[in-house]
Amino acid sequence: MSSLPERREQIRRAHARLIHMVVAACQNPAEQKALEPHLQTAASNGWGELVQILRRILAGQRDPALLEGLDEEDRVITESILNGLQDRHSLPALDQGADPSLAAPGIASVVHAARQGDSQALAWLGQMASQMERAGGDMARIGAALGPLSRGQEDYARLARGMSANARQLLQGILDELARLRPQ
Repeated sequence: MSSLPERREQIRRAHARLIHMVVAACQNPAEQKALEPHLQTAASNGWGELVQILRRILAGQRDPALLEGLDEEDRVITESILNGLQDRHSLPALDQGADPSLAAPGIASVVHAARQGDSQALAWLGQMASQMERAGGDMARIGAALGPLSRGQEDYARLARGMSANARQLLQGILDELARLRPQ
């Protein structure tokens, strides 16, 4: 399964502030003081591996080997920082948040591929579920629904239990997209 460009851009938008802060701190060491609390929070929320990579970048390392072994989200963030250090115009816009309209089709395409036996999609789905669980709240509830969805379970009432209206809307979008992806 190929990575969707929309998914990469979604990740960049969701983490635009962090990307900009790391680039600014690399270019002006005085900015590192403002960045430090964000790095500590990220590390305590399960992003320890990414924080280690960011600290290496802050220390001056720019080797593409930094990307080895990273999951997709950490890789996109790291690539965006490295590219931003070379060309400031490549940085994601700060005034655009993550686009929720991209989430349902992106998640559904991964679930669909996993259902088709794509092992990469299944691994990616597991990583997404894990990250969503660490985020807590509705993200954790959506993450918990990914396993049953990948096994073909689509009982909306059961999957949506305990979700807010926004999360239920995302779940419905995923289910609608999965229906669209089914062969007719």
